[in-house]
Amino acid sequence: MEIATETKSETIVLKGRKVVAGRAEGEALVTSETISGWGGINERTGTVIERRHEMRGVSFAGKILVFPGAKGSSGWSAYFHMTRLNGVQPAAMIFTRMTTKIALGAVVTRVPAITELDQDPLTVIETGDWVVVDADAGTVTVTKKRS
Repeated sequence: MEIATETKSETIVLKGRKVVAGRAEGEALVTSETISGWGGINERTGTVIERRHEMRGVSFAGKILVFPGAKGSSGWSAYFHMTRLNGVQPAAMIFTRMTTKIALGAVVTRVPAITELDQDPLTVIETGDWVVVDADAGTVTVTKKRS
């Protein structure tokens, strides 16, 4: 006789500061490395193309992008803006380092964005976790992926 066992998913709620309003949910894509816009992403596919980046060849389109922030020139925001125009932008952005570059990039990408969380999202959230970003409420709800 087989006995069914129920596995509960762990849920974690982080509190932070809204950068861009809105709510989005989806699968997390996490990198500990900053992302370069100009020369670092393909704005037609939403794919990281930076040669030495740990996510090279991975698309962030439709994902909850969790990353430290932007690096490179002021062209960063233009390339992320182009991902929006091409329909391959992330569903939301969670980042740890607030700069004018990342702030402008988040605004022109027009996706919910949040920063200054009460826990480090780069250690709490893992690629594949289900994440709900409610920037208006200042919350990030993480449902850990099942192993």
